[in-house]
Amino acid sequence: MPSILSRVSATEAALDLLRTLRRKHGPVMFFQSGGCCDGSSPMCYALGEFQVGDADVYLGDLDGTPFYIGADQFEYWKHTQLIIDVVQGNGGMFSLENGSGLRFLSRSRLFSDDEYAKLAEAPPLLGSQTGN
Repeated sequence: MPSILSRVSATEAALDLLRTLRRKHGPVMFFQSGGCCDGSSPMCYALGEFQVGDADVYLGDLDGTPFYIGADQFEYWKHTQLIIDVVQGNGGMFSLENGSGLRFLSRSRLFSDDEYAKLAEAPPLLGSQTGN
């Protein structure tokens, strides 16, 4: 699991599913949905199938896979670390795990005041700064 100060991390089950999806679909990326069609699930797309907006926020990588969140969602969750997990169920309609019997799920934990202060020293990149 990535450093405790990363803005996004994943359980081993999520990383296993991610690796399975990459074997099947090639390079992928995540976008944390804002709650429209598929609730607030982390959505997994083939790299290049989802257009990252200039104001979307890059939270980091999960095993080499970029993870983004919408600016409004980031403002709401900026005090938390997203922990991507997997549970039984159907994935989001447009997410690559749909039909696998598993779905990605976002859990979170609040950063301590000290952790948040350290993260504030290095604000996350915006989508326009990542080249995706």
